[in-house]
Amino acid sequence: MRLPTAPRTALARLRRDAVFGLAGISVQFLALLVLSVPWLVYSDTAMPFLGVLVAVALPIAALAAVSPAFTRMQRRRFKALLGIDIPGPAGPVSELRYNLLVAPAVACGGVLAVVLVVVGLAASTVFVWSPLGGRLKFLPTAMAATYVTALGLALLALAYWLTGALVRADVRSATALLGPDPAKALERRVEDLTERRAGTVDAADAERRRIERDLHDGAQQRLVSMAVNLGLAKATLSDLPEEARKVIDEAHREAKEAIEELNNLVRGLHPAVLDDRGLDAALSGIAARAPLPVRLHVDIPERPAPTVEAVAYFVVSESLANTTKHADATGAEVTVVRTADILRVVIADDGVGGADPARGSGLTGLVGRVGSVDGTFDLSSPRGGPTVITVELPCVL
Repeated sequence: MRLPTAPRTALARLRRDAVFGLAGISVQFLALLVLSVPWLVYSDTAMPFLGVLVAVALPIAALAAVSPAFTRMQRRRFKALLGIDIPGPAGPVSELRYNLLVAPAVACGGVLAVVLVVVGLAASTVFVWSPLGGRLKFLPTAMAATYVTALGLALLALAYWLTGALVRADVRSATALLGPDPAKALERRVEDLTERRAGTVDAADAERRRIERDLHDGAQQRLVSMAVNLGLAKATLSDLPEEARKVIDEAHREAKEAIEELNNLVRGLHPAVLDDRGLDAALSGIAARAPLPVRLHVDIPERPAPTVEAVAYFVVSESLANTTKHADATGAEVTVVRTADILRVVIADDGVGGADPARGSGLTGLVGRVGSVDGTFDLSSPRGGPTVITVELPCVL
């Protein structure tokens, strides 16, 4: 005969919690032995005042000395019986608080639960064992035995609840006190996320470089070859029908436009000059190609990390592209200065202003790119202008 699922689950949990609690009581029995050693040493009833102080201080000092060992025992208990892994290290004060205060309190609650179980079993089975010993004086009537049985069942229910409550309290306390310090754990988590983020950014930058290299060495060269062949065909094949010449002319023109678009795409991904000659030369190329006058000032005594250079290049390139498309400006100014470990990039124009990242003007992508390296992005663009974008990037990731 199989029990229904709910009772089987309850019994399994009770068995698990009971074994876990008894193991905790056993650990506290060992701790009690550690605490009792000094009292055994100073067992003289005529103990002087100094001896009393020593007998009080030594147990605490002894428990503090063996607290790491008890902490390891507690972690094994949680792992083996509940499947809960409590990582270390824990602070010495937190360990002592658990081993000296929390664990003994939980163990005392466990002893109380054991007493409730024993008394509850005895009371709830009174109809079973009372006839064996004859009528007892404290059970004069069957009604009284009924009350005692009900009381025993209540005590068993209380013991069941108390056992579960003690386990839950023990788990919460041990997780908080025997686990790593929350502030240090958060600090390590932030460091880990920062390292992972930096790795992701570097991987994305490396992927952009690979795409740029493949486009430059592959598709771009093929388009150039095709444009050259079409140009030769247009120059040498003079006896072709007019319709064929028009097709060749159109194909030649589209090939040259495709090459120009691909060049712009490659430069936007990661220009080769940025790796070869640095940010100053790469930004000079952007300023030279811009359709409006751009004043450029770059002061970088020491090159920042490659990823930071790529972000700064992207910010300037995209900002000037937005200025050309939306600002109706007659000129722009770009200033890039490194101060200590901060690369400061300022792009200003004399346009109509009113730039807003919420309107999807390309600024949202800039904010995300800057944030990927823990940089800051500030935009000032009142109606009527001017528009000033200020970006600060950490030079070392």
